[in-house]
Amino acid sequence: MTVKAVKMPCTTPNVYTKVPDGGWGWAIAVAFFFVEALTYGVIKSFGVFFNDLMESFDETNSRISWIISICVFVQTFTAPLSTVLTNRFGHRFVVMAGGVLVSTGMITASFARSVVHMYITIGIISGLGYCLSFLPTVTILSQYFDKRRSLVTAVASTGECFAVFLFAPVNTHLKEQIGWRYSLLFVGALQLSIVICGSLLRPMIIKEQEEEEEVKVQPPEEPAETKYMLENEQTRTSIESIDSGVEITTSPKNVPGNTKAEPKSEEPKDHVQITVENNSTPTEPKTKLLDFSVMRDYSFICYAFFGLFATLGFFAPSLYVIPLSRSLGISKDHSAYILSAMAIAEVLGRISAGWVLNREPIRKIHIELICVILLSVALFAFPFASEFWGLMTCSIFFGFMLGTVAGTHIPLLAEDDVVGIARMSSAAGVYVFIQSFSGLAGPPLAGVIVDRTQNYSSAFYSCAAGTVMGAVFLSLVRPCKVGMCHQQPAGAEGSVVEGTQDSPEDFIDMDIGKADHSGKGSDSVA
Repeated sequence: MTVKAVKMPCTTPNVYTKVPDGGWGWAIAVAFFFVEALTYGVIKSFGVFFNDLMESFDETNSRISWIISICVFVQTFTAPLSTVLTNRFGHRFVVMAGGVLVSTGMITASFARSVVHMYITIGIISGLGYCLSFLPTVTILSQYFDKRRSLVTAVASTGECFAVFLFAPVNTHLKEQIGWRYSLLFVGALQLSIVICGSLLRPMIIKEQEEEEEVKVQPPEEPAETKYMLENEQTRTSIESIDSGVEITTSPKNVPGNTKAEPKSEEPKDHVQITVENNSTPTEPKTKLLDFSVMRDYSFICYAFFGLFATLGFFAPSLYVIPLSRSLGISKDHSAYILSAMAIAEVLGRISAGWVLNREPIRKIHIELICVILLSVALFAFPFASEFWGLMTCSIFFGFMLGTVAGTHIPLLAEDDVVGIARMSSAAGVYVFIQSFSGLAGPPLAGVIVDRTQNYSSAFYSCAAGTVMGAVFLSLVRPCKVGMCHQQPAGAEGSVVEGTQDSPEDFIDMDIGKADHSGKGSDSVA
């Protein structure tokens, strides 16, 4: 098999005979760490600017929350576009372009004069940049690893946790010293380093030598028998008898003259020539820019609905934990510590989940289900916190469980229980696209509940309800996959049984004919 790599400018593909489980993948893991920090880390730490934006623009909670809501929606809604651009231009170019958009949107937002300007700059421009930066990076990282995929992805994804841990106190200090506008300007300039991370994303090509040698080596001996056995499908299994030393009774030279095998001896010539020609010069398959065939997979549909509902609990808690702490009379510094503690707990959760999922044998989809259920319990616990240590305990528990889910739900698409590594690129685009709707509705829904109840703790109820629904759909992924796998082998097994029932008659006829022929020969000799 000849592997042809599409050469792009400034791109040097890495060629391997199998998935390296390391190599240049470690450099991509480092790049993914910083991409996570400068995308999701900035989004989750944006809550430190919440009260400042409300005072500067004289807006309500729900209208300010639309900034992050639009950003998350655009980031996830444009996931199919990111997949198409990545398949067309490569991971490196797309991520570098995304880094420019992220930085441009954040820097422009520092000059905003109304909340609508923030919708456009951070919501649309930076949101599109986040999508073009994050999704191609996590996709190519999954391609470089196989056995270590869960652990490496989980550890690399802790970048956003360290970013929240650092950005929360640093941005709080900066906005008190130089104001929130210059703080956003500083963050935007820092996000320009995503371009450097994108330059490290070298594509990978798997060149299978075994298939190439198998195609090139063709058995030249006994072409007549080969032609006959390709034509007669019922006696095809008799090829195995060559190695055991048993004489083949279905070859043309052993078949009696009164059988029907001889008149067909001239027909298979063209058929064999076409087969050999197709094997010797295989046509290169066309790569689809976006494969929507995953939508016919019931297990993927259930997994997509899991992501749709579970996303309601991903972003709103980190946005509202500081306003909740302030409403309980906790100081600004201690409120920032709560968010930082949540980030550290999320680091531990991601690493723990990666370590557990990396163990063999284990059903990873079941571990994910347990983590989602515990995440729902953590969200239900927030409204019962009434002082600093209670809120700190809830934040640590929530951060740990969020890390176990957020760091693994996209890489789990590469598992056979969902779609597999071959279709992960397109599946990730469709999956994140479906997530966009809950990303758009999550923070504003929580903001509307806060405005009506005048209680920040009530915002966590909508998040908990979403994760509970996500757990229900996640529990259906494995049963759907098992049901689909059982349907296909049933038909294949029936065809095999039918073939084995028909073939003995052919063998018996041939053997009887041969026995009669040999018997007559012995009589004549006698």
